[in-house]
Amino acid sequence: MTHNKYLLLAAGALASFLGGCASSSSTTQTAAAAAPTAATATATTTEQPSVPGVGLDVATIDKSVSPCDNFFQYASGTWLKNTPIPAAETSWGSWNTLIDKNQALMRQILEEAAANKSAAKGTNLQKVGDFYASAMDTAAIEAAGLKYLQPELARVAAIKDLKGLQTSLARQQMLQTRSVFGLGVNQDRKNSTQYAVYLSQGGLTLPDRDYYLKDDARSKGIRSAYTTYLVNTFKLLGDNEATAKKNAETVMRLETRLAKASKDRVALRDPYANYNKMTVAEADKQFGNLAIPAVLQQVGLGAAKEVIVGQPDFFKDASAAMKAEPLSDWKTYLRWHLTSSMASALPKAYVDESFRFQQVLTGAKQQQPRWKRMLRSTDASLGEAFGQLYVDRAFTPETKQKALEMVGHIKEAMAEHIQQLEWMSPATKQEAQKKLNSFTVKIGYPDKWKDYSALTISRESYLKNVLAAREWEYKDNVQRYGKPIDRSVWGMTPPTVNAYYNSSLNEIVFPAGIMQPPFFDPKADDAVNYGGMGAVIGHEITHGFDDRGRQSDAEGNLRDWWTKEDAAEFQKRADLVGAQYSAFQPLDSVFVNGKLTMGENLADFGGTALAYSALQKQLKAKYPNGNAPRYDGFTPEQRFFLAWAQVWRTSMRPEALRQQVLTDPHSPAQFRVNGPLMNMPEFYQAFGCKEGDKMVRPQVSRAKVW
Repeated sequence: MTHNKYLLLAAGALASFLGGCASSSSTTQTAAAAAPTAATATATTTEQPSVPGVGLDVATIDKSVSPCDNFFQYASGTWLKNTPIPAAETSWGSWNTLIDKNQALMRQILEEAAANKSAAKGTNLQKVGDFYASAMDTAAIEAAGLKYLQPELARVAAIKDLKGLQTSLARQQMLQTRSVFGLGVNQDRKNSTQYAVYLSQGGLTLPDRDYYLKDDARSKGIRSAYTTYLVNTFKLLGDNEATAKKNAETVMRLETRLAKASKDRVALRDPYANYNKMTVAEADKQFGNLAIPAVLQQVGLGAAKEVIVGQPDFFKDASAAMKAEPLSDWKTYLRWHLTSSMASALPKAYVDESFRFQQVLTGAKQQQPRWKRMLRSTDASLGEAFGQLYVDRAFTPETKQKALEMVGHIKEAMAEHIQQLEWMSPATKQEAQKKLNSFTVKIGYPDKWKDYSALTISRESYLKNVLAAREWEYKDNVQRYGKPIDRSVWGMTPPTVNAYYNSSLNEIVFPAGIMQPPFFDPKADDAVNYGGMGAVIGHEITHGFDDRGRQSDAEGNLRDWWTKEDAAEFQKRADLVGAQYSAFQPLDSVFVNGKLTMGENLADFGGTALAYSALQKQLKAKYPNGNAPRYDGFTPEQRFFLAWAQVWRTSMRPEALRQQVLTDPHSPAQFRVNGPLMNMPEFYQAFGCKEGDKMVRPQVSRAKVW
């Protein structure tokens, strides 16, 4: 359950949803006019001789573009022009450079673990090594066929009545097959000292409800490709052509019904509307055909007396559908979800069918090498066991200390920004400061590692290991119910190149994986590190005060701590940001959804502003006379903004970009770069931009929240 997490990137998006297409048209299109170079741009410090710097990729700057016309293109245009997207990728950018370097080390660790057949049974080394070895053993996977999936398929085939269907739904929860709905344990959003049981809409295979409901050519094409994927997979399972087609139609019909009952992604962002607490008895009364009490009992949550239902209307329709739709159709649906959710652990024919469909969705030209896919699977299944092996090799105490110092400086900047807000009353400021002071900071890896002793992993079967790991993970989640809140828990694994804010724990979390160049480089100057990692830290801090984060208090509870007037002032500024982003057009007839991306856009605004303020304090302390070095011919202020832009430099396939705009709360990369800077006088000053330049918003339409 990740309903209260705010990520730097979309969850699980190694590189799939990072940013935009450099060649696409946008509201900040490249100007044809020649640009001022950095040497002629206005500096904000006493001019110093230029010395070679570390951390910026100055060779990728496109000096034929004015920084005041399109900073994304100026900072990285040469790279964007000369760097094709690899065939196996849907996008490519600075993140991938780090991810690739990180994965090379992770692969080395995994291959060494897999080669070590004498590791003591039950140790993390044995489990990680055996999991990866089984994942890479394609001969064994082909030879096994459906052998290890057969017991689960047989359970579905044996369903005889509604009660059997309900029992199967509980089993699907434990195997995490995305069937009908989601059920898990998380902190109670209105009482963060207790765990609660959450029920949430689900049951779809396509990335979003709109893929089932929209009538444009692109959506129809995806549905057609999905139908082909369904038919071909059912044929692999042994159905003849006619039966496979009938079964494909059945799955599409049931999923379309669930899609129609589902809330869209903007509606899912409202924490109050998606918090509906009721007794288990009431849930059973409202959604009787889902047999909520029996399902809870079966998954180990029989003691629960209350549930929090995210989307009651969805559950009402899902309950009605359980009885109204033929039992045989539901069995077909479950058979599909079971098989498709395990496709990556099945023989090559299943993997290839899945990839053929993904190509239509994302535009990828070829499949990623198996070791990369299986590395991600190992990290997802045994994240903290693998993570312990990783941090021993990849993370130093010095890096952690430096990160803690940066967090301290940026929190100080946030405290000052809050205090200086003209539109906020003293009462609300006091609550905001209280929340900021209560932040927990987690860096690198957990203080307390997960205990995998109850999980059995062997070299017998990759699919068997995947099933066991999923069931273990689900049980690990539900066993929290009724216990004190575990504040040591992490929602990401140590090697992850990402970061997040968790509103219920009121914490900001930075895994070891992101504490590397281009985000953080111990050899680089402060300007580069604050433009990279500093802005990431500021981004996560701001999530505590974005349009959703601001609705939780210092204890992590959903509570309105704002005066009515202050809330209205905040909303006025947030709406301005939303309007700006809704006008951005990454592709013809494709516009960014300013409401869906609101939280991430506000976090980018805040992240750059806070990191810039923190950098200025560092520069004043180190260079009181304003004589900071001009590395690579740039002032510290210019290097800060260039570092921010180069962190987000990304090219993206049009198909993947369309999917991002529809499903991802993060804006495409060029707007993550240009969007905040178009509103920052500090940026204008650093590069000598003037009123009328494309990167300078008119005063009346400029946005500043935090």
